[in-house]
Amino acid sequence: MRPIEAKAISAIRVLSADTVQKANSGHPGMPIGAAPAAYAIWSDMRHDPKHPNWPGRDRFVLSSGHASSLLYSLLHLYGYGLTIEDMQQFRQYGSLTPGHPEYGHTVGVEATTGPLGQGFAMAVGMAMAEAHMAAIFNKEGFNVVDNYTYVLMGDGCMMEGASYEAASLAGTQKLNKLIAIYDSNRITIEGSTDIAFTENVAARFGAMGWQVINVENGEDIVAISLALEEARIEAEKPSLIIVHTDIAHGTLKEGSAGAHGSPLGDDVIADMRKRLGWKNPPFDIPEDVYAHFEALSLRGARARKEYEEMYAGYAEAYPELAAQLESWRKGEVSEDVFSDDEMLAADAPKATRSCGGVVLNRIFAHMPNLFGGSADLGPSNNTELKTSGYFAPDCREGCNIHFGVRELAMACIANGIALYGGLRAYCATFFVFSDYVKPALRLSALMKLPVTYVLTHDSIGVGEDGPTHQPIEQLASLRATPNTYVFRPADQKETAYAYRAALKLNAPSVMALSRQNLPQLEDTCDKAMLGGYILREPKGTPDVILMASGSEVELMYKAADILSVQGYTARLVSMPCMELFREQTEEYQQSVLPASIRARVSIEAGATQPWGAYVGLDGASIGLDHFGASAKGAVLFKEFGFTAENVANAAIEVIKRNR
Repeated sequence: MRPIEAKAISAIRVLSADTVQKANSGHPGMPIGAAPAAYAIWSDMRHDPKHPNWPGRDRFVLSSGHASSLLYSLLHLYGYGLTIEDMQQFRQYGSLTPGHPEYGHTVGVEATTGPLGQGFAMAVGMAMAEAHMAAIFNKEGFNVVDNYTYVLMGDGCMMEGASYEAASLAGTQKLNKLIAIYDSNRITIEGSTDIAFTENVAARFGAMGWQVINVENGEDIVAISLALEEARIEAEKPSLIIVHTDIAHGTLKEGSAGAHGSPLGDDVIADMRKRLGWKNPPFDIPEDVYAHFEALSLRGARARKEYEEMYAGYAEAYPELAAQLESWRKGEVSEDVFSDDEMLAADAPKATRSCGGVVLNRIFAHMPNLFGGSADLGPSNNTELKTSGYFAPDCREGCNIHFGVRELAMACIANGIALYGGLRAYCATFFVFSDYVKPALRLSALMKLPVTYVLTHDSIGVGEDGPTHQPIEQLASLRATPNTYVFRPADQKETAYAYRAALKLNAPSVMALSRQNLPQLEDTCDKAMLGGYILREPKGTPDVILMASGSEVELMYKAADILSVQGYTARLVSMPCMELFREQTEEYQQSVLPASIRARVSIEAGATQPWGAYVGLDGASIGLDHFGASAKGAVLFKEFGFTAENVANAAIEVIKRNR
C-alpha cells in the first residue's frame, strides 16, 4: 500500500468517526473497519462525480445502510457535492446526510437502504436490469449497457432472509456482473455473531451457484483489488468476496459490540488519531488527500468520455434503437396506452385478475420496457406477457421473470430494476401475501418508485383456501402507507383506468384484483382515474350515499333497487382508489360526497377502518373486522353480510338515524 493510499483510508476512517461523534448518534464501527474495502471498490469502480447519473456508470449499493457515514465520507472525498458542512449536519433535520442513505435526497446514493438485506436484493435487481437491457440494446462494438453492480453488506444483511432469497435467484440466473463484498466483522448489536450465526457462508453461497473469494486480511487493499478483478472476469457466476475485518479497527473499541451503534467517544477518537498519525483537527482534510481522490475520479471522467464517444457512434449506426433507449431512460409513457380501447372491452363477467392480464399485455404492446413477473403464481395472477419469453441465462431479452416462491426478494428486486433506470417494473402474488411484500413496498414508496404490485385474490372470494389465504386487514394496511396508491377496480374498464392512472404516478401502485368473476358495469368510465366518482344518481337529493370498491360495487346496484321499492333513493359511488380521490379538489370531493348528505354506507370485503373518513360518525360500514373461513366464496359473502338485503337494511337504518 502506498503512503497516500494509507492516508486516504485514514481520512475515510477519521471523517466517518468525527461525523458520528459530532451528531452523537450513528454507527462508526463498520465504516472504520470496512474503509479499506470501500476504498478499493470505489478506486476500481467506473463512476464520475461530476456526472453522477451517467448511464454507463457502475452501481454501488450500501446494503448496510446504518454505516451511512462511510458512504457520505466517500461522496465528500470524491467530490460528489457533499460539503464538510453537510458532514457536520449528519442526522440533523433537513440535512443531506440523514441517518440512513436516501435515494433522490443525496447525490450519489443509488438506493434507500437500512432495512438489512434489502439493499443486497435491490442490487440483484439492478444486475438483472443490466443484463436484460444489454441483451436488447447492445450491438457488436457498441456495449451501451455495460456495467457492474457492487454491493457492500455486513453480518446483519447475511442473517436476513431477503438476502438469501435474492442470492438464490441471482445464482440461478448466473448474474456474473453482480459483485457482493461481505464485510465479515463478526459483530452485531448484541455481541459476537457466534451467539446466533455460525453457518458456513462460503459453502452456502457456493451451493447457490456463486463464485466465493476469501480475503483474510481486510487491511490488504491489494488482495481486495485482486479479488475484485477476479470477480469481474468471472463469466457465469455472481461473486461474493468475503473480507475478514475487525469492527472499529485500530481503535480502543476494536472488536467490541459497543462500536457498532454508538459514537466512539472523544478519547477513543483521539487515540485513533494518534495511532494513525493523523494530526488534523475534526473535519479538516489535508489537501493532498483531496488531490488523491480527485485524481482517482479523473479515471471515471475518462471512462465517461469514452462511453459518450462510443454512444455517439451507436446513435449514428442504430438511430432507432438509440431513440428507444433514450425514451426508456427518460421514463416516457407511450400515449398509445391511453387511447387503446381494446383494454376496455369486455362483454361477459370476468375476474379483475383476468381483466388485469388483458390490460398488462395491451400496455406491453405499446411499452416493451415492462419487466417483471410473479412469485410462482403467474397463471393465477394473470401477469405473463404473452408475446415475450422468460428472462434466463440463455434468454436475457425475456421480459417475464420467474421469481420463484420468494415474495420479499421479488419486491426488493423490482425496486432494484426500477432504480437501474429504463424499465417499468412490476411484480405479483396473492393479496394476502402482501404482508411478505410490504417491507419492500414501503421502500418503493420512500423512493417514489413507480413499481406496480399486482395482488390478486383480494378478498374472502378466495373461498375454500380459508382464512390463511383470505385478506382482511391488507387493504387498510397498504392504504395507510404514505405515497402508495391502492386500486381496487370493479370491472374491465376500471381495471384499465387503474393501470393508466398508475402509469402517471411517481409512486408504487397496488392492483387489488378479484379471483371471482364480476359483471361488466354500464356506468363505469374514465372518471375512475379520479379515484372516486358517481356511478348512478337519482332524481333530486338522494336519501343515502352508497360507496364501494371492487367486487362489492355490484352489491350497491342491487341494494339501490331494494331501496327504491321501499321509497328511498341512493347515490352510488365507486371508490377504486382512495388516495387519488383525496388528491382531487375540495370542490370535486364535495360534488361526490357532499357534507350535507350524512347518511352514508360503505361496502367492502375488508377491514372497515379506511372508510371512517367517508361515512363519518352518522354512517355505517359493512365490512370484515374478523377473519374469514373455509367455504365457497359465495357462501362466505352471504354468511358475512354481503347481501343486497343487508346493505339495504343498513342504509334504511342510517337514513332514519339522520332524519
